[in-house]
Amino acid sequence: MEEVKVVIVGAGPSGLATSACLNTLSIPNIILEKEDCCASLWKMRAYDRLKLHLAKEFCSLPHMPFPHNAPTYVPKDQFISYIDEYASNFKIHPKYRRFVESASYEVCTNKWRIVAKNAISNMVEVYVADFLVVATGENAKGFIPYFPGVENFVGDKMHSNEYRSGSVYNNKDVLVVGSGNSGMEIAYDLNHHGARTSIVIKTPFHALSKEMVRLGMQLLTYVPVDWVDSLIMKMANLWYGDLSKQGLHRPTKGPFYIKTTTGRTPVVDVGTMDKIAKGEIKVRPAVSRITKNGAEFANGETHKFEAIIFATGYRSTANYWLKDYDFLLDKEGMPKTKSQTTGKVQMGSIVLDSQEKDWLE
Repeated sequence: MEEVKVVIVGAGPSGLATSACLNTLSIPNIILEKEDCCASLWKMRAYDRLKLHLAKEFCSLPHMPFPHNAPTYVPKDQFISYIDEYASNFKIHPKYRRFVESASYEVCTNKWRIVAKNAISNMVEVYVADFLVVATGENAKGFIPYFPGVENFVGDKMHSNEYRSGSVYNNKDVLVVGSGNSGMEIAYDLNHHGARTSIVIKTPFHALSKEMVRLGMQLLTYVPVDWVDSLIMKMANLWYGDLSKQGLHRPTKGPFYIKTTTGRTPVVDVGTMDKIAKGEIKVRPAVSRITKNGAEFANGETHKFEAIIFATGYRSTANYWLKDYDFLLDKEGMPKTKSQTTGKVQMGSIVLDSQEKDWLE
């Protein structure tokens, strides 16, 4: 058993930032991380072409801005180097390969009791803390909804967190299911490497260039969100034009309003929209079922595919090990209430990160 003031679960950017801030105040803390490295999402489950979708001034961690010579939109490898340097500078030493099995608040002692399995020694460890910080984020586990017939598909199929590069799919028919930032960028990468690419788009969404997003975030400091949305939507309409012929539609509410109220991020376009407009990337409706050699869609069409990439999102795993979580988390493991300014919820002595990765996807 080890006692400490604060236990942090998760060594991603949020967990590291929390530890760094505590270290600057000389508050004892421990990070428990199930993988064998920090920022494992970036190091182990990110595709090669990934960059920060937000400008660097919005993505630096506390007390350490990006170097002046860093590109505006930092690529994956440079972001990983930045994270490693951050941990070194603030003397952060997570306890790796610790799988948290349970965390419960003991009223009799007013302490948190965290039980973790040490995968290195195969021993069970117990930590007692005044405060528990859940920094495991929204993207702890890849999620693929069930599609009828998926078990019969003979081609490659994977979640987007397993995807690395489209170079292996040259001259192949590939379907991307999901039109969030990961799905749209993977579709672009596949097309760039010569794959005959299709993407499933079911719902309206906002597509903005990185420059539009940067301008909008800068303006939000000074003017109301509805003013910002009005300007940015006019810019997007002028830039992208009417894409309804390709089956694409925009929501009635603005992108920053939607982000603020629902957490849903607009698509930060890396060039995919141009490929769709030119017909190089085909837009498909919802998948009705997966066939042995492809997929059948809601419009009744059937097409053959040699690979299917499911960019269908992630799920938090916090509610698997955080006991008596009902007053804090919903059934998907996300905070029920969060601050509009910080994106975090604090109740008693627990703090939950609700936006790990988030726009960094």
